Amino acid sequence: MQILTTAAALQAHTENWRRAGQRIGLVPTMGALHEGHLQLVRAAAAECDAVVASVFVNPTQFNNPDDFRLYPRLPDADAALLAPAGCTALFLPSVAEMYPHPAIVQFDFGPLERVMEGEHRPGHFNGVATVVSKLFHLSRPHRAYFGQKDFQQVAIVRQLVSDLAFDLELVAFPTVREADGLAMSSRNRRLSAEARALAPRLYQSLQAAAELVRAGQAAPAAVQAAARAQLAAVPGLELEYIAVADADTLQPLTEWHSGRAVVLCLAAHLGGVRLIDNVVIGWFGEEVE
Repeated sequence: MQILTTAAALQAHTENWRRAGQRIGLVPTMGALHEGHLQLVRAAAAECDAVVASVFVNPTQFNNPDDFRLYPRLPDADAALLAPAGCTALFLPSVAEMYPHPAIVQFDFGPLERVMEGEHRPGHFNGVATVVSKLFHLSRPHRAYFGQKDFQQVAIVRQLVSDLAFDLELVAFPTVREADGLAMSSRNRRLSAEARALAPRLYQSLQAAAELVRAGQAAPAAVQAAARAQLAAVPGLELEYIAVADADTLQPLTEWHSGRAVVLCLAAHLGGVRLIDNVVIGWFGEEVE
C-alpha cells in the first residue's frame, strides 16, 4: 500500500490506473478506523482494481471547535488496518494541502439539509460537499463507498453526484454495529466506561420505535414521543433530536404514506460525546438498515 500526501500524487496515481483500464474505488473517511470502515474497503477491493482510502479530518464540516480538536487522529494505526483490508493507496493530506486557500463556493441542498444534522450543525453539509467534491475530482473513482450510519450524509452526497453529474456509482453499506447494538463510530473511542455501557440504549430506543412503525397503530408524532420518553430515562443523556421522516426526502412525517420507506434518526450527547444512529423501515415492515 502506498501512502500519498499530496493532491498531485493522488491525481498521478489515479490517472495511471485509469490509463491501464483499472476500475477505482474510493472510501472517504476521517480516520480512527473501525470495522465499519474496513467493510467498505473490503467491498471496494472486491469490486474494483485499485482502492483509495482517504483519511482527512475535514475542518470545514465541524461547527464545534472542540469536536474538531478532540476528534481521534490515529494515522499509523489506520494505515496498519487498511493494507490487509485491500487498500491500494492511502491518501493522507494536510489541511493546507486540501485547502490552499479558503473555499468560497457554497453548497445549498435545500430541504435535504434543513432538517436533522443540517438543522443542528449549520454549515456541516457545505463542508461535507466541499471535501467530497475535491476527493471525487482528485481520484476520479468509478465507485465511492459510504456507510449508512450517516444516513443524511449519504442522501446529500447522492444529490451532489446527481446535480454535478459526477461519473461514478455511489455505494451505501448498512450500519455496522457492536455486539450490543451500538453503531460503530470513531467517536466511540471517546466514551467513558460509564457512557459506553449506556450507549446501546440509543439503538434500543430506535428498535422500539421501529416496532411501533411496523405495527401501524401509532401516528408518527406518537412514535417520536415514545422514543423521547425512553431516551429521557437514560442517565446523563442529552437528546439533540429524534426524527421520524420519509427515507427519500428526509422530511418529517405527520402521517404514514403507502409505499414509502421511513427513517428514524437521532443524535444525542452522552458523556460529552455526540452520537448519531438511524433505522430504516420499509413499508411492509422489514428493517432495511
